Amino acid sequence: MKVVALFVLVAAISLAQSRREVPMLVTVPWLENYLPQPGLVILHVGSQKDFDAGHIPGARLATLADLSVTGAAGLRLELPPPATLSAALGRLGVTPNSRIVIYPATDSVQSATRVWVTLEWAGLAGRASLLDGGLAAWQAAGKPLETTARAAAETPAPAVAPHPELLVDKNWVRDHGQQPNVALLDARLPQFYTGAEQGIGNRLGHIPGARNLPFTSLLDADRKLKPAAELRQLFTEAGVTDGKQLAIYCHIVQQATLLYFAAKSVGFEPKLYDGSFQEWSMQADFPVVSGK
Repeated sequence: MKVVALFVLVAAISLAQSRREVPMLVTVPWLENYLPQPGLVILHVGSQKDFDAGHIPGARLATLADLSVTGAAGLRLELPPPATLSAALGRLGVTPNSRIVIYPATDSVQSATRVWVTLEWAGLAGRASLLDGGLAAWQAAGKPLETTARAAAETPAPAVAPHPELLVDKNWVRDHGQQPNVALLDARLPQFYTGAEQGIGNRLGHIPGARNLPFTSLLDADRKLKPAAELRQLFTEAGVTDGKQLAIYCHIVQQATLLYFAAKSVGFEPKLYDGSFQEWSMQADFPVVSGK
């Protein structure tokens, strides 16, 4: 049975990767070999301070503020209008034909996966990769850093073709979140899931029917993604199977993007509740439960 399960896992991962021009997850040696290639855009996801302190040669600074908006209802980290996102990507040097590598400048892997998911929604994820281990892995391998920014050439901005099917809204979660064919995952840390501590949102606890899979549980001590078999096991233990619809949320859909990325990488087809607990907790008639 273990051999069969391994074969199914490998087949699922191979299918997911075959739809992409570049791997979802790349290593330091892969990036080093790819650096001389034209059309490569490297996005350093962090702050001006850590960018100035040192970044991968040729990288451009991408902050979450560059690639998101605050919605009319005050919801943070919302996906921007397509034209706004297209212009922002153009300023970062992304073209219609770019291949993109994204890396976290700090331990915040979820910031980099948020950018990756934004590109996925925009129709560009087939050409976007995440550097496993981020800037820390690059430095640990003894690779050089730059401390000055290279000017981005004037290039045509990429077209943004939104994929709304990757998202679900609060009404979908309310109507489907507790159905037996749905796995609803809360990516927050346990103290926020149980309601022991106040997170982002004006109520304590979690959405009914959600099971907790903390985003940190998917990473090893070096902040790299755990091996595929371990990731698959974590999702299975959280109630995710190939026959179920998978929806994921967190505080504001930053931590949830790490689960989304990991689930995609092992062959699942997840969706994100973009409003997340921030929005859910604002709805007075939407229930919230506490405890495990």
